[in-house]
Amino acid sequence: MKEIGRVGFMEKPLPEPGPLDAVVQATAALICTSDSHTVKGGIGPRENLTLGHEAVGVVREVGSEVRVFRPGDRVLVGAITPDWGDLASQNGHPSQSGGPLGGFKFANSKDGVFAEFFHVNDADANLAKIPDEIPDEMAVYCADMLSTGFMGAEHGNIPMGGTVAVLAQGPVGLMATAGAKLRGAGFVIGVESVPSRQKLARTYGADEIVDFTAVDVVERVHELTQGQGVDTAIEALGADATFQAAIKITKPGGTVSNIGYYGEGEFVRIPRVEWGVGMADKTITTGLCPGGRLRMERLLRMLLTRRLDPTHLTTHTFRFDEMERGFEISDKKLEDVVKVLITF
Repeated sequence: MKEIGRVGFMEKPLPEPGPLDAVVQATAALICTSDSHTVKGGIGPRENLTLGHEAVGVVREVGSEVRVFRPGDRVLVGAITPDWGDLASQNGHPSQSGGPLGGFKFANSKDGVFAEFFHVNDADANLAKIPDEIPDEMAVYCADMLSTGFMGAEHGNIPMGGTVAVLAQGPVGLMATAGAKLRGAGFVIGVESVPSRQKLARTYGADEIVDFTAVDVVERVHELTQGQGVDTAIEALGADATFQAAIKITKPGGTVSNIGYYGEGEFVRIPRVEWGVGMADKTITTGLCPGGRLRMERLLRMLLTRRLDPTHLTTHTFRFDEMERGFEISDKKLEDVVKVLITF
């Protein structure tokens, strides 16, 4: 990101690790809608900032105090890389390390992963070794999409056999759908209009699809739940209209689990009446993609035991020198794109 609204390649010095850090040579990365939000100014102006936060690679160099990893190790890097000594991390909120969104360092407060080499802080806590059986193009999904999507289900307090609606079946919404099924949901509704994403939603566990361009989402969800609403609504888009719909379709005592990134607008609104004028016992949870080695190792275990295959999300693959075209396709939602994989 050269400035708001402008991207391109540039040369930068090879990063150097501090005592606790590592430098990783990228082998595969994924483009995220969050990168588009950043370029459009979603987190404020940035100049000459390397984009990207979803990557796997090979350790090139480690600091003198790194104990777990060595050069040559094949590793997954979480999109969120907290400073684990921070008080927020010690208090159980590592994603917020160093202030709101403080664990979100790549392509925010430091250069990201769309580079031949990138720096990782607190390497022993923020890297994870990739089992030989898992290819790079699969492992890379653990960095963000699995972690964020599954968080939506985890924060959603889904009862066994409960009803869940996932609003928007983009990459993270699709992984939230998969997560809801894995968490024991008895009935999963996917809200999506794009046919290819509707098909993927069914692949990952949606029992019913609601097309918001064809029907009123709130009415249809209430029809499907016999007028009760859902136990859990997962907002996976980051739009005011979708957030309001999530409130409206959640039953009293239910949970709205927000994993959407609100890249535009000053406010999101809570519909007063459907919120029970503040007294409907509806819980709203929020969260930023959980990071850390333990989290990444658990997600890799899900792949190793074949609980799901996230590579169905990959619709386009480009070499690193073709990154600008890949970013354009992802940013403008061209060619029925779901997720763009970059190889190095």
